[in-house]
Amino acid sequence: MTNPNDRALPRTVRLAMPAARDVVVEVAKQNGVCIRPVPLKRLDVVTGQWEIIDAPCGTTMEAQCPPCAKRNRQLRMAQCREGWHLDEEPTITPNEANDEQRWLVEFRSDVQAQRDVADRLGDDTSDLDAVIEGLDAEINEAGMRGNVLGRTTPKRSRSTRRRQDAPDLPKRKMTPTTLGRTFEAPDGRTYRPSLFVTLTLPSYGKVRDGAPIDPDTYDYARAARDALHFSKLVDRFVQNLRRVAGYDVQYFATVEPQKRLAPHLHMAVRGTLPRAEIKQIAAATYHQVWWPQADEPVFEGEHLPVWEQGAGYLDPDTGEVLPTWDEALDQLDADEDAQPLHVIRFGDQVDVKGVLGGTQDSDQCIRYLSKYLTKSLSEGLDNQTQRDHAARFVEALRFEPCSPTCPNWLRYGVQPKGAKAGMAPGRCRSKAHKPEHLGYAGRRVLVSRKWSNKTLAEHKQDRRTWVLEALGQADEPTDPHRYVWQPVKAGDPDLAPMGVRLLRSVAERQRWRAHLRQLEEQSLSANPQAA
Repeated sequence: MTNPNDRALPRTVRLAMPAARDVVVEVAKQNGVCIRPVPLKRLDVVTGQWEIIDAPCGTTMEAQCPPCAKRNRQLRMAQCREGWHLDEEPTITPNEANDEQRWLVEFRSDVQAQRDVADRLGDDTSDLDAVIEGLDAEINEAGMRGNVLGRTTPKRSRSTRRRQDAPDLPKRKMTPTTLGRTFEAPDGRTYRPSLFVTLTLPSYGKVRDGAPIDPDTYDYARAARDALHFSKLVDRFVQNLRRVAGYDVQYFATVEPQKRLAPHLHMAVRGTLPRAEIKQIAAATYHQVWWPQADEPVFEGEHLPVWEQGAGYLDPDTGEVLPTWDEALDQLDADEDAQPLHVIRFGDQVDVKGVLGGTQDSDQCIRYLSKYLTKSLSEGLDNQTQRDHAARFVEALRFEPCSPTCPNWLRYGVQPKGAKAGMAPGRCRSKAHKPEHLGYAGRRVLVSRKWSNKTLAEHKQDRRTWVLEALGQADEPTDPHRYVWQPVKAGDPDLAPMGVRLLRSVAERQRWRAHLRQLEEQSLSANPQAA
């Protein structure tokens, strides 16, 4: 065996040898160990002992940590499988409030009454406001969701009259169910089919191998706006789908990029509808973006609004304060001839496939749904032509407003919502403007509330319970107040080097697997027919 420390060896020979640290990382990947663990200090309030725990990074991106990305993908596959072909209504009934929760709400009402009296008398309410803020936090910590006041800001509303260029949709009477129809075959067997739907955005120009044939005529501006507002279009599609279906349609959907970099949607739908109706719904679905105009820049280059403390952003020429976001929307509402900034629709390509639970088609669709969840939207650029296309797409997004808080609104003469010093057009730090997201800032996985009657954390707990039972350990619930967690500071002397932590995790994972194999062998020897 050649010794890499032998300085007599040629440099090329030594460099050809694998680095020991790289091998540690590779072995960790093979054993399903997180290669980017997050160290946390844990205090056991019962024993008073501190220890450092390596928590998995939990990333969904394969390029960052393949083991964590694989676990997250498997969790999503389990979540999709459990909810797709349910034949019983999922029960989601809130628990009854306990005495502590009722007491907190009663106390909150007393403090609110005191605050209202103080406000009417013109007294200072800052102390009572602080008490109310603390009580609202305690109410959530006590196991109640939401806010006791509900929605406190008025919602802007516009006419719901459909556009004249959008076809009308049929509407069925709603029934209180999440399950689709059943069909009985001549042999007496009952089937409850479901759907696998794929929706795409329209064409922006002819493409070949994922890149425009003529980049000069390709509509990058429209493609950028469609990507920014794609999640809203999906919401509208689900609303229309439920109205036409006549029941509370449940879905599991994933968003991924096409080769041309436009986002498209794969959706597993519980229940079935005629294919013609699904295509009719897609054709009639649209979303209007009622924002101030963002087509012609008002300020650009070095000629940009200036910040003045206490006033906001000012016109650099006249010194006038730019309209705030709410003022700009008020002007838009007052204009009877106003047009939406953008209207987004689906394209003509709509694929609808019927699927039966427990079949090979169902498993194949689930694998396809989760296929790209571990990849970023910008991955898969195979050649320079596609990379140039991606660069032009990102440049088209650069000055496009992505949200009411986007600094790009300064370019169009409007102060962003929550404006603050240091904002500049083209320097938005939101997810939508990062090259790896290509304008889509929404969630990659969209799951309806009544899909499987379980959250992702509960699916993760199911896997944990199965492993612990296989290892012969009891899955006892942990007292949430027993441990206090703190981040580990850089340079902590108790924190072992990363290589040591990875080696420990690999050894522990191998011990678990050896124990599982032993239990399997014991089970087979006790029940040979199971083999």
